[in-house]
Amino acid sequence: MITDVDLFSDIPKKPAKALSVTQLVRKMKRAIESEVGRVWIEGEVSNLKKQGSGHWYFSLKDDGSQIQCAMFGARNKEGSEALEDGAKVRVFADATIYLARGQLQVIVERAERSGQGDLQARFEALKRKLHAEGLFDTSRKKALPAFPRTIGIVTSPTGAAIQDILNILTRRAPWVQPVLFPVRVQGKGVEREIASAMEKLNSPEKFGYPRCDLIIVGRGGGSLEDLWCFNEEIVVRAIATSKIPVISAVGHEIDFTIADFAADLRAPTPSAAAELAVPDDAELRSTLSGLRNRMGRALRNLLREPTQRLDSLRSELTQAAAAGVMLRDQSLREIRLRHGALHPIRVVERRLEKLAALGKDLSNLTAQQVNNRSEQLKRMENMIRTLGPESAFRRGFSITMNEDGGILRSAKSAKSGKTIRTRLIDGELISVVKK
Repeated sequence: MITDVDLFSDIPKKPAKALSVTQLVRKMKRAIESEVGRVWIEGEVSNLKKQGSGHWYFSLKDDGSQIQCAMFGARNKEGSEALEDGAKVRVFADATIYLARGQLQVIVERAERSGQGDLQARFEALKRKLHAEGLFDTSRKKALPAFPRTIGIVTSPTGAAIQDILNILTRRAPWVQPVLFPVRVQGKGVEREIASAMEKLNSPEKFGYPRCDLIIVGRGGGSLEDLWCFNEEIVVRAIATSKIPVISAVGHEIDFTIADFAADLRAPTPSAAAELAVPDDAELRSTLSGLRNRMGRALRNLLREPTQRLDSLRSELTQAAAAGVMLRDQSLREIRLRHGALHPIRVVERRLEKLAALGKDLSNLTAQQVNNRSEQLKRMENMIRTLGPESAFRRGFSITMNEDGGILRSAKSAKSGKTIRTRLIDGELISVVKK
């Protein structure tokens, strides 16, 4: 029988001094640096992270194990271009322990490619194949709609990507109706789910989905393995053959998948995809308000001078009529005074006849002056109408503006596929330029 005393008989009962954690890690660090030192290590790069400081961190793995690596000032180190997720490399490094965490790691001084990893090799092979078929040609790219009303979103319903997309669409374009087609974006068989979602969104009536003007497909960031479903041929072909324009939004800015090359537009992140998909409602309202104000000022400036001239002529006409009446009134008073001084009936009669004639002349003259002034007023009104924009519309002219509201003065300014607006006398025509 083994007693407790037998089990722990080799443990000192009162050690002279216990090591602190830091002291122990330092002893291990010195031992590893002394016994292992500088070595060549071969393995596959995984989870490469390039920090803004210029330092790169990654794992080096094989079938049996993995070790953390750091390359300080990586861009200035020999062979750093060989480091990418999935690449098989040989690195010359110092084995050590990261004191703060007690973690085994190697400090890489040099790297060189020793043959690509399986995933990277498959990536390059499929990319070359599809590129040779022309699936990435610019001529295949479809233009995104300027004002999409319905946007299909192919992504995980529980990831951060869908929340980022919905938040930005709600803020920038509240009129847009998002249609989520939920799929898995990582794991076995997800590539068939994504390809099936693209097929159903391209034939919405057949499967009971609303017709979309645009599709966003993607997910948040991750390692090469995490994003691999977007490098599968079935997904890439589904994106390339989509009749609806597609924005690829896979991972972060530094992540690239073959789906990015096949899509009509590649967005660096899901949030950026939402911003590229729709215009900003606030900016549109501000632009329209500015155009409305500019048009109002232009019309007021155009009509200001004719209006002032009309007011001046109206004032002159009023003054002239009043002066004529006053003059005739004065003449009438003089005649009456002379008539009262003479008294004879005949003189009175002649004076009455003359007074009647003068009254008639006064009436005719006043009417003629009023008619002349009225004709001048009508001519000025016609002149105002001639100078105004309505006259140009009545003569058959029109004004054509681009989709931003700017006036098109040359056919060269109208790009193929763009929307233009033509202003006529009784409304507007909205057209799409074909040639």
